[in-house]
Amino acid sequence: MKSKNYDEFVEKFKTKKTTDDCYTPPEIYEAIKEWVCLRYGINPEDTVRPFWPGADYKSFDYSEDSIVLDNPPFSILSQICEYYLEHGIRFFLFAPSLTTLSGRKTWDKMNHLICDCSIIYENGANVKTSFVTNLDKDVIAQTCPELTQIVNNVSERLRGEKVRELPKYEYPDYIVTAAMMQKLARWGVDFEVKRKDCEHIRQLDAQIPERKTIFGAGLLLSEKAAVEKAAAEKAAAEKANTVIYQLSQRELDIVAGLGS
Repeated sequence: MKSKNYDEFVEKFKTKKTTDDCYTPPEIYEAIKEWVCLRYGINPEDTVRPFWPGADYKSFDYSEDSIVLDNPPFSILSQICEYYLEHGIRFFLFAPSLTTLSGRKTWDKMNHLICDCSIIYENGANVKTSFVTNLDKDVIAQTCPELTQIVNNVSERLRGEKVRELPKYEYPDYIVTAAMMQKLARWGVDFEVKRKDCEHIRQLDAQIPERKTIFGAGLLLSEKAAVEKAAAEKAAAEKANTVIYQLSQRELDIVAGLGS
């Protein structure tokens, strides 16, 4: 059993995903930028992004017409808003939804656009995101269904593009792998294979043309063991894109000689 100290030692070397590392996917940023520019009549060329690794937003060269449209480090969002308000810099900033209204010194000086946007940022963090801005003079807080829908539509499209449709494989009952037995163990099913009823195998003949192998190797079972495995198997058939391998005549001949 690993000790607590060992787990803590390993944890120190893991890359931490913080809200300050949430870099926005370009497609989502551009969708938000288009909406903001249309809503507030902004020239897209006037938008600026002063936040990047190692940058100092206070030293950024803000022109008179510039509007900050960016995803700032969430841990210092309040002080960023204070600085922009004090220096008359216009902004439309990303903000974590649940704490959007938490700015004690700034809550009554800007509008809080509350969305239900689920954005998966470049570091993999999934953050419910809303926005704060000083572009609205009289509104303190409002829901924003339109922007919510726009962002979520882009997010869903990006998720769909990143999901690779990998083929799934289904082996005949004469094959058992550690992964299959692991599922049986999870289901609480007892299953065993005797030495006389199996032969170690790394690849089926049907896999040779595809240059595929059985991941982690497996066992070629006798007729008796295959029947027992089929009885123990409680997993549902795999869904679409399943590749079902069949035993070759050579492998059937081996099976016929097993268990005798």
